[in-house]
Amino acid sequence: METKITDIRFCECKDSPYIKPKRMLFSQNGKERKWDIIEAHDSVAILLYHTQKEAFIVVKQFRPAVFLKEQTQQAQNLKIPQGYTYELCAGITDKPNKTLQEIAQEEILEECGYQIPLQNITKITEFYSSVGFAGSKQTLFFAQVKEEYRQNQGGGVDDEEIEVIFIPKNKAYNFILDESYPKTSGVMFAFLWFLQRNP
Repeated sequence: METKITDIRFCECKDSPYIKPKRMLFSQNGKERKWDIIEAHDSVAILLYHTQKEAFIVVKQFRPAVFLKEQTQQAQNLKIPQGYTYELCAGITDKPNKTLQEIAQEEILEECGYQIPLQNITKITEFYSSVGFAGSKQTLFFAQVKEEYRQNQGGGVDDEEIEVIFIPKNKAYNFILDESYPKTSGVMFAFLWFLQRNP
């Protein structure tokens, strides 16, 4: 379901609602230092396992930053067009009136099309990502999916273009190590967490 990316151009990022660049000045052991930081939202991610299909549910979408990196490196070994990545269902935590669990539930419905009961979404752990420049915290959840939970085909909201992908459990470990499928570290960690408990 890859879309054609055309008319690429860049401009200065002045008023983003998602990130705020800043420079931190500080002393460390008496030495003056500086560090450039991106202040960004925290996020949730959800490992989804479809019990009837015996498969993980991930999402594939275009990521401009990955596209730029792959163009710079002239990646040639990818099994999909440049800029697309395989990721856990996820979203930023920008809704102060909702719990992290509720945000996770909402993201599952929007991106993957399943309405999972809130009590079936359990926390695995939380960790920091992009520690060199952002230090955002991600909370990782797990939920089992049944086809009777399906409400729609997913794909995101507004102008999002998200493809729902099923990775069979018996192919998940090979998928983790296959570098030709661009993926996030969250996918790799989550799959290994599940496989260690369900060999």
